Amino acid sequence: MNSKERVFAAFKKRPELPDRVPIQFDLCKKLTDHFGKKLGITPEYTLSYYEDLTYRISANEIRTAMGSDCVVVGGQVAKNFTPQVVRDDITTNEFGMHMKPTSLYVEVVKCPLDQAESVGDVEAYPFPDPYAPGRIENARRDIDRFGKDYFIIGDCELSLFELAWHLTGLENYMVNMASEEDWIEALNDKVEFFTTGIAEQLVRAGVDAVWFGEDLGTQVSTLISPVMWRKLFKPRHERIIQKIRAINPDILIIMHSDGAVAPLLDDFIEMGIDIYNPVQPNVPGSDPRELKDKYGSRISFFGGLDQQRLMPEGDMKKIEADIRNRASILGEKGGYLMAPAHIIQADVAPETVEGMLRVAASL
Repeated sequence: MNSKERVFAAFKKRPELPDRVPIQFDLCKKLTDHFGKKLGITPEYTLSYYEDLTYRISANEIRTAMGSDCVVVGGQVAKNFTPQVVRDDITTNEFGMHMKPTSLYVEVVKCPLDQAESVGDVEAYPFPDPYAPGRIENARRDIDRFGKDYFIIGDCELSLFELAWHLTGLENYMVNMASEEDWIEALNDKVEFFTTGIAEQLVRAGVDAVWFGEDLGTQVSTLISPVMWRKLFKPRHERIIQKIRAINPDILIIMHSDGAVAPLLDDFIEMGIDIYNPVQPNVPGSDPRELKDKYGSRISFFGGLDQQRLMPEGDMKKIEADIRNRASILGEKGGYLMAPAHIIQADVAPETVEGMLRVAASL
């Protein structure tokens, strides 16, 4: 079984079970550079239109050499776009956000629509063109390179809610959303158009799955009420899914949301989501046995390994026990793609990453 066949089998798209639980992982820049040097492979970075997604869609040659069964591709900055320096290390991205790199992430320090008050303000704001030249150039390259042997995931994270509030600021967006301001819906329309455009292009280019994403949860609950999410965002997700399935009816749909979002899982299934990610541990509603028993016949799981506490601590006995436990439960009769619950950050030692991969490959 090659990697592509293994993942399709895990997601119950082949008649047989996978020969082992497949694995996927993403590395931060520090770890990517480390392993690139160790393997003698120069990392190829694809700058995403939202900087933090860069490390999802880059260095596929390194990740496959390390044992990933998946390749991740996505939208990149337009060919004619160059980030502009605001001051020091702060630059603007295509959306006009001011972006500052930190030790873990690239953070938005100024939102372009933080002063928006009307539909007119939103309409006057120049949104990036999802179909701009060069937008999926590297995605096509990596699909051609890896598509026969590896499962190809097209990344469309920051799909709706999260991309919208990054344009306004979270508090500003939440207050105006709760107040039912017309300009919020006008902004959501623009975001939906952009995400739909990226997703459609990736499906036409030949990805096996599209990875949508919103962080809809905190450590203890959903970030907004399920009732509000169902009213404002669920129909938008359903429209996007319908459009890309019109292009490829067999496309697999992944939904990412960090946090305690178990109250939305039935909605994800109703929307046509095939795979739930990242199955974040250490939050309510994330018990592997309960998830598998309640939802395992209707949805597959992707993620689950604890990179919030367990991997940074580096205790390989505990990490191995966690890996084996999740593989035996979530991977029972298929239905599981193993992965850390987030991009592996610089607080995880390279030796821990290697240990995780050795255990995963032995299952």
